[in-house]
Amino acid sequence: QVQLVESGGGVVQAGGSLRLSCAASGGSFSDYAVAWFRQAPEKERDLVAGISPSGGRLYYPNSVAGRFTISRDDAKSTVFLQMNSLKPEDTAVYYCAAKASPGSNTYYISESVYNSWGQGTQVTVSS
Repeated sequence: QVQLVESGGGVVQAGGSLRLSCAASGGSFSDYAVAWFRQAPEKERDLVAGISPSGGRLYYPNSVAGRFTISRDDAKSTVFLQMNSLKPEDTAVYYCAAKASPGSNTYYISESVYNSWGQGTQVTVSS
């Protein structure tokens, strides 16, 4: 399993942007489907973006579609989450997660399938 480390969180005003990074080590990163989840205080953890091992298939829920973009650079074993037009309701701890899926071209929506998780990075959007 890969080990994941997120970075890039911080405090930003509403309407601003942040780019989160998820750096992986310890595995063949190009074989992994990756996702970003977030968890706000006293709320369940929700999926905000998913990307297939090839990068060819992407998923966004309606809450972030058109504002967030997930991408990957397998040469650097890193997945990014570009977040634009941020809203106060985007405030949460953001986690990246990975699932080994060699030879597939799919993303995964359910958090239960992911077996590698980062420690999370805090994103705070002020109004």
